[in-house]
Amino acid sequence: MKALSQWFDEYAVSHRNETNKAIHYICVPAIFFSIVGLLMSIPPFFLEGVFGNNFLLENWATVALIFVMIFYFRLSFSMGLKMLVFSILCLLGNYFISSIAPLWLVSVIIFVVAWIGQFYGHKIEGVKPSFLKDIQFLLIGPAWVIENVFKNN
Repeated sequence: MKALSQWFDEYAVSHRNETNKAIHYICVPAIFFSIVGLLMSIPPFFLEGVFGNNFLLENWATVALIFVMIFYFRLSFSMGLKMLVFSILCLLGNYFISSIAPLWLVSVIIFVVAWIGQFYGHKIEGVKPSFLKDIQFLLIGPAWVIENVFKNN
């Protein structure tokens, strides 16, 4: 398994343009957030009642995030913690949205708009998105954004 620094170095090759990077700082977290929302929108089926009817725990997003967190913690404990905090914020934000609007619809809109932004950023960059080379870059992108946000502050 590659080290996190190797993933970041490889990811950075197609993210050098400042405009593309700025777009990624907005769109990558938005895509992650919208996927959490889409997964939370799936009826829980047999998950109901497992954690005392707690919507934040009994949804498919939480199940998926457990596996995603394993990926991040295997790369780096500190990155795992950062992504865990971000994931919890995504769960809470989507829970709030679900109380005022159809979560699936809001998530689809965010997902589509953010991907349009991503592809526009790569058009500016003149380089294909990294995930076309390796699908794991779909998980590296959010970590790269968080790493850069913490590094620049």
